[in-house]
Amino acid sequence: MFVDLNADAGESYGAFSYGHDREIFPLVTSVNLACGFHGGSPTRIRKAVALAKAQGVAVGAHPGFPDLVGFGRREMALSPEEVYADVLYQIGALHAFLRAEGLRLHHVKPHGALYLKACRDRETARAIAEAVKAFDPEVPLVVLPGTVYEEEARRAGLRVVLEAFPERAYLKNGQLAPRSLPGSWISDPEEAARRALRMVLEGKVEALDGGEVEVKAETLCIHGDNPNAPEVARAVRRALEGAGIEVKPF
Repeated sequence: MFVDLNADAGESYGAFSYGHDREIFPLVTSVNLACGFHGGSPTRIRKAVALAKAQGVAVGAHPGFPDLVGFGRREMALSPEEVYADVLYQIGALHAFLRAEGLRLHHVKPHGALYLKACRDRETARAIAEAVKAFDPEVPLVVLPGTVYEEEARRAGLRVVLEAFPERAYLKNGQLAPRSLPGSWISDPEEAARRALRMVLEGKVEALDGGEVEVKAETLCIHGDNPNAPEVARAVRRALEGAGIEVKPF
């Protein structure tokens, strides 16, 4: 049994540093790098790609809404045509830096509000899937299981990678709990590790609004902007490997 451990990263912009890239890259097996719209200025993208190469970490694109001020976490009323173009543009930007370093694009995973909107809005999900397919139909798309986003990714014929979030709370409908809700973040590294084990071994996790929710985890996400992201990643990886679960890229 194996699982990938991914982190959202490369989200610094210009003179402004964000996240814990240097600390977290050695602990994960893949990273989702910002592509300029919610974070990641050109020099920062270049440095993040070089760091990933040095650490032997697989690199995916992390396209978001064009919302630097809101860090891509505010929903935007973009048309499907705009979503398609924005996603394709951002993939292309990261791909240029990867190609310069002799690396390939490992996967695509949307960021923040774009990811969440795709989970419930079929047209947005379809636009993302079609943009990835147009770039390269062999590139996997990371999705939240049981959503219209997963359905549209499969309909496009893409390889789908199912994701779970040990340091985010779930609602019983299978969606991630909004960040505005108390308890939506799991800040205790050991609790996140316990949840990660349940997700991988049992396919279940407790829901914030009662009961349990079924999850499928081919990759586990650690948010790089979490204040204690390195501690969480370290605890999760230690727990997985301690249980005999191999941690490697999908």
